[in-house]
Amino acid sequence: MERLILVLHVIAALGIIGLVLLQHGKGADVGAAFGSGASGSLFGASGSTNFLSRATAVLAVVFFMTSMGLTWFSSKKTADRGVMAAPSSPSQSVPSDIPVPSVPVSPPAPADDASKAGSVPK
Repeated sequence: MERLILVLHVIAALGIIGLVLLQHGKGADVGAAFGSGASGSLFGASGSTNFLSRATAVLAVVFFMTSMGLTWFSSKKTADRGVMAAPSSPSQSVPSDIPVPSVPVSPPAPADDASKAGSVPK
């Protein structure tokens, strides 16, 4: 069921993107989106604006509903175990009987005067 909602969610998102790109701005005339005068024969004089706006609104409602459905499924998954829950398998600890090699630590090398002053030799 979750996969079906996820597929609908992606289709609605892509549909909204496509419909928004098809719509024209307020300053553009109707013929600019479909060629010169072709929209008059397909949707009517102002039909393309109403059709695209309503289709975008319907897809927006589908998008928000699928978003809520996916959120509900997600909350059901995390209700069984919290975010800060312990891992299901215990972590393995390092046995204390293994010797750890010691590495001698040498003091840092003294810096020369040119690097302390921040000057660049010429």
